[in-house]
Amino acid sequence: MAFWLYKSEPFKFSWAMLKAKGAAGEQWDGVRNYLARNNMRAMQIGDKGFFYHSNEGLEVVGITEVCALAHPDTTTDDPRWECVDIRAVCDMPRPVSLKDVKANPKLAEMSLVKSMRLSVQPVTHEEYLEVCRMGGLENPPV
Repeated sequence: MAFWLYKSEPFKFSWAMLKAKGAAGEQWDGVRNYLARNNMRAMQIGDKGFFYHSNEGLEVVGITEVCALAHPDTTTDDPRWECVDIRAVCDMPRPVSLKDVKANPKLAEMSLVKSMRLSVQPVTHEEYLEVCRMGGLENPPV
């Protein structure tokens, strides 16, 4: 099991929009960064992740799950770009702000702090549990 963080501007694709897709989920398309693409290639069905509202909100708002392995991104004809499908698992009871993540010494090495621009980031198991704790998830889905 691996853990991830997906960044999205809420006016383009929000947590509410992902939740509305239900169990089928949605492809995480439009990523045009090789490292982010390679992160998606490494994902497995059932991997959990954070849905992070970027630019507006700047907070982790929900937990996601990979529901389809890497496949061609349907938003381009360029075969270099792939994506996974993710679905919403649960809301974060209390959104966890970037400010709070940066203030937590346990999260000082988190990609969200170190690699701000990367749209699909790895999260360690310890970071996942700490952010879930901060967000009020007593029994985080794993």
